Amino acid sequence: MSEEILINVTPRETRVALVENGMLQEVHVERASRRGYVGNIYKGKVSRVMPGMQAAFVEIGLDRAAFLHASDIVRPHATLTGENGEGAAAPSPPITELVRDGQDIVVQVVKDPIGTKGARLTTHLSIPSRYLVLLPYSKVLGVSVRIEDEVERQRLKDMLAALTIGIEPAAAASPAAAAAPAAAAAPVASRLGYIVRTNAEGQSREALAEDIDYLGKLWTNIQEQMARVRVGERIYEDLSLPLRALRDLMRPSIEKVRIDSRETLERAQRFVSQFMPELAERVEHYPGERPIFDLYGVEDEIQNALKKDVPLKSGGYLIVDQTEAMTTIDVNTGGFLGTRNLEETVFRNNLEAAQAAARQLRLRNLGGIIIIDFIDMTDEEHQRQVLRQLQKSMARDHAKATVYDMSPLGLVEMTRKRTTESLERQLCEPCPACSGRGSVKTTETITYEIFREITRAVRQFDAQQLLVLAAPKVVNRILEEESVAVAELEEFIGKTIRFQPEEHYSQEQYDVVLL
Repeated sequence: MSEEILINVTPRETRVALVENGMLQEVHVERASRRGYVGNIYKGKVSRVMPGMQAAFVEIGLDRAAFLHASDIVRPHATLTGENGEGAAAPSPPITELVRDGQDIVVQVVKDPIGTKGARLTTHLSIPSRYLVLLPYSKVLGVSVRIEDEVERQRLKDMLAALTIGIEPAAAASPAAAAAPAAAAAPVASRLGYIVRTNAEGQSREALAEDIDYLGKLWTNIQEQMARVRVGERIYEDLSLPLRALRDLMRPSIEKVRIDSRETLERAQRFVSQFMPELAERVEHYPGERPIFDLYGVEDEIQNALKKDVPLKSGGYLIVDQTEAMTTIDVNTGGFLGTRNLEETVFRNNLEAAQAAARQLRLRNLGGIIIIDFIDMTDEEHQRQVLRQLQKSMARDHAKATVYDMSPLGLVEMTRKRTTESLERQLCEPCPACSGRGSVKTTETITYEIFREITRAVRQFDAQQLLVLAAPKVVNRILEEESVAVAELEEFIGKTIRFQPEEHYSQEQYDVVLL
């Protein structure tokens, strides 16, 4: 499989695209005015404890207070669940036993503010490097579940255990000490915890040792910052988007990383030379006059990813609808007629739709609850194959996803971890004409609303004449198709009505003025 990473840099915006076999799979956007917060560590202050929700609001210097649940607070002797899913967390005690109003607390952002919701926080700090994730307040030594080979898993775990023997963390107060009364405090673990990331598969002992050394120095610096910064200030900031992309997406299967900014290229080359020198020669400058995203068709794909409909090669199509509660994907045969019988036609269409749906979830960065409405299939084996195809297509997705069995109605429920806004919500805003409904009232509906408003106004206020300001399309309809109704209304209220088109009015906007 041919894979490339494209990095497009402008003064106010950076974009990263992951292209597999010439097809865009992921796109990430970071703007100077609105950088994400995931991974950042802050010194915060508890502003409000809510026992009924087992949670607290914490001020960390952002526009809105952030949310901290009791289950996300480090507790003495509680087993932490790592990236590999090992370990079982102890039941959460009452939130009032863990934090109090006005308390200072060190927290990390795990989910950016989305919509009207503030950021989601945790005190289970985790600091990623190229091959490892440092868990400074845990004893966990684990391996990512995405590394499936048991021999390789054991090799990595044994190697990690050997490398961490005798490594002692620098003396520092655990966030549990800040998050709980003094009586409940406990000593920091005798050693640091680590999770082996998927990128570490096949790596040498020396590569892991370098990451452990890097993370140890970084953790020492973070501890110093904890003691130095004031409440509401940032202690640690995650890497910029280009370097995060290299850290998280760079792997041996990546043939090229092409960057159109020399300044960003130099930073990327220093980063790669330090952490993945064997891949350094794959990072190169793109000097072309034609924009790099245009050359690879990425711009067109981004525009298509903002549309609701997704055409399939067979002639069928998907309808992707993102709502506050969930995302739904409806599968339709469209112009796909098939060659054999209806069941076979539906099966082939659903197989293609499963692949396309998985790609769209990744490309659009859709998360939370997702419902896919496949076309009904009577053959149970066909249902199983479509479900397997969906799971297989989701396997390359970096975000954790869980796919459940198909329901009797042909619906597949699934979840996909969401940490940032979807592509649409990063690039778009609700339509001012329809307020985000996706539709506007017809000119006929607005006409009758205006008539009712006129009747209401003359009953409340005294006036000799009325002036109606509305969109040209609405005024034209009233004067052409509703002229008789206007005459009847004037006779009924005993007043003259004048209509004036306003070019800047939206279709639903109008004003009734008494003269």
